[in-house]
Amino acid sequence: MIANKLLPKLSQNFLEILNDEEYYDITIEVGNDPNVKIFRAHMVILNYRSPYLRRVLSTNKKKNDGTLAHIKLPNISPEIFSVVLRYIYAGKLSLEEYEVSDIIKILVTANELSLQELFPYLETFLIKRKADWMEQNFDFIYRTSFKNDSFLQLQKYCTDLIAKEPYKIFNSPNFSLIPENLLISLIQNENVQLNEVQVWEHVIKWGLAQNSGLPSDIESFSKDDFNALKNTLQQCIPLIRFHDLTSKEFSEKVTPYKKIFPKELYKSLLKDFLNNDSKPIKPNEISKPEIGSISSKNIDSTIITFQHVELISKWIDRLEYTDKIKNLYEFKLIFRGSIKECTAENFHEICVNQARTVTFIKVEDSDEILGGYNPIEWKSDNNFSSTKDSFIFSFRNNEYILSRVIDEKRAIRSYSSDGPSFGQYDLSFNIYWSVISCNKSDYEKQIRENGRGSLVKELEIFQIF
Repeated sequence: MIANKLLPKLSQNFLEILNDEEYYDITIEVGNDPNVKIFRAHMVILNYRSPYLRRVLSTNKKKNDGTLAHIKLPNISPEIFSVVLRYIYAGKLSLEEYEVSDIIKILVTANELSLQELFPYLETFLIKRKADWMEQNFDFIYRTSFKNDSFLQLQKYCTDLIAKEPYKIFNSPNFSLIPENLLISLIQNENVQLNEVQVWEHVIKWGLAQNSGLPSDIESFSKDDFNALKNTLQQCIPLIRFHDLTSKEFSEKVTPYKKIFPKELYKSLLKDFLNNDSKPIKPNEISKPEIGSISSKNIDSTIITFQHVELISKWIDRLEYTDKIKNLYEFKLIFRGSIKECTAENFHEICVNQARTVTFIKVEDSDEILGGYNPIEWKSDNNFSSTKDSFIFSFRNNEYILSRVIDEKRAIRSYSSDGPSFGQYDLSFNIYWSVISCNKSDYEKQIRENGRGSLVKELEIFQIF
């Protein structure tokens, strides 16, 4: 506590060093004409605070004749560099002072200067405090976060929003600015809370926005205009579920754009809608996969089958076994290990900071599968993490036990020496001994009759989307 009280004074002293006009030994030229500014700094501080600047300085050392070292950073604006430079010296950054767009620029600059410790701080602030702004400017956030692999929290935010609330992106005022690959993801998303004719209208709106020179009235379209729109939407049109439209919707909303369709596809659709004796056929080339159509061979697992995925998807949404599934989640394998490969180091290296994970544990010499769902990030802080949405389970002899957390403050145990563990004893994985044990403490039910430790044969952890 006393030591922490001394840090502000240290921080202030380093800012005074930054502002000192006598002892600096390097100048930094930042920006492009006409917005260029020269900053004075100190090589020793830059060298230890920024890996990127350390590499640059290694080839721009001070000359023996006393000439100052000089480097250029043309891709960074002087205004943003001034903020980041103060952080480099003082270790402080008050985000409440800046516009969200400037915080994004600070994040991008931090990435360029390899200030990795800033990434989680800036990303967490944006996600928790500026979610409304990010939803309204989702196109910008999406493009920024996926330009490189550094902004993992923002990438997860984008992925979750696409999966859970895609309608927010459709309804964004900047919808027409989203990239094509994102539009395709939205069309294919089963959670879109829009009917198919609204999806079609948004796709047309997006296509027209990509061709700003087209007439506002489709009646004025030339052959070249139709071809331009056709080329823009050629990857999207086959993904629309036209069979979900009424005949009136098809006639009023689709027929005017018939010239942008492949001829055979439009003929097939028209024939279906003109056939009043039957419901329109679902052509293979234009239908989305129905829930349950994915076969078990698509699951990258040696432990579970597709039936496990369906059931756990229901449990995540708090549905019963007999309820109709709402969201069929994608299970992406992020960790797999045999009894020899399941080390604490491997688990924590891969899974710490990863959220929305499902763990599956195959018990040695048994058909028993144990596991749990953790909706929050795994940590390595030798403490418990709180959530009300976690659960554990077991499968054996075609039967299962589901047990939800009851003491949410002790839902997830994050010990650096353990593997994925839930509650104090409910699902406890001692990776050092490769032993799993289950004794009721913080969850509704005990998921095995024998709570004593058993050897683990294999472990798989999936992240869900």
